[in-house]
Amino acid sequence: MVNIRDLDPSASPLDYYGSELRRKRESAGMTQEQLGSCIFCAASLIGQIETARKVPTRDISERLDAALLTEGFFGRLVGLVLRSQLPAWFQQYAEMEARAAFISSFHSQLVDGLLQTEDYARAVLGVRDEGDIDARVEARMERQRILDRETPPLTWVVMSEAVLHQTIGGRKCMREQLQHLLDLNRKREWVKMQVLPFGAGAHAGLPGPFNLLRFEDDPDLVYTEDFVSGHMTANPQAVREGSLRYDHLQATALSVEDSAALIARVMEERYGDQPEPDGRPLA
Repeated sequence: MVNIRDLDPSASPLDYYGSELRRKRESAGMTQEQLGSCIFCAASLIGQIETARKVPTRDISERLDAALLTEGFFGRLVGLVLRSQLPAWFQQYAEMEARAAFISSFHSQLVDGLLQTEDYARAVLGVRDEGDIDARVEARMERQRILDRETPPLTWVVMSEAVLHQTIGGRKCMREQLQHLLDLNRKREWVKMQVLPFGAGAHAGLPGPFNLLRFEDDPDLVYTEDFVSGHMTANPQAVREGSLRYDHLQATALSVEDSAALIARVMEERYGDQPEPDGRPLA
C-alpha cells in the first residue's frame, strides 16, 4: 500500500479527514489504486490525502462520497479542512463571516476575497511562498460558498478605483476579474459594489481597508488587518467609528450603476485586446 503512516485523527481536521478516508476505503474493500481509478485520480493522490500530506479539494471530496457511498460525509468535512488552511489569525474572522447576515467592506488595493476569481487569488496569495498555494487558493474559494447559500449574507463592497488599475496576475487575469465583478453585480442582487473614484480626493478610508459584520442576534464586529495579523472587535466605539467611516465612503463613492459602468470601461480600455509585453496577443 502507498504512503502508510499512522495518523492522530485528533491532531487536525486534515489528519481526521485522512484517517477517515483510509478507514472508509478499507471498509469498502478498495485499494488506493482502485479508489483512484473510480474518481479519476492517481493512487498517489489518495495516499497523500490519507497521510495528511495533501489537502483535498471540494471536487475530490464529492467524488469520494460518490465512490464510497458516504452520503456527503467528505463534502461536509472538507469545509472544516479548508478553513483550517487559512492563516491561524484569520480563521476566527472566517467563522464569523460565515455567520454574518450583512457584510460590508472597504478595499483600497485589492478585490475583496469573497469576490476574487481563482487566478486573481492565486496571484495575490503567490506573492510570498508560504506553503501549499493550491490549498490556500482552494480555502479562499471555499469562503465564497457563503454567497451561494439559500439565504446568503447581504454583501456590500466599496473599493478604490486603484483596485481596478492595479494589475494583478497580468491583463488577462484582470479582465476576467473585472468581468467577474460585473457578472456578480448583474446576477446576484445580494452583492453590491461601489467604486470610490480617484477624484474623491481625501476620504474616510485613508487609514486603510476594513470590514464590518452584522448579525441577526449578536453584536456587530469591525475587522482590520496589517501585514502581521488581523484584529476583530465588538467594542461599541470601534464599531460606531467603522460604521460612520463606511457611511461616508458610500456617500462619496459612485452609485452602483455608475460603478459598474466604470468597471466595464476600465476593463475594455486597460485590459482589452492588446499585445502582452512579450508581443503575444492577450486572448
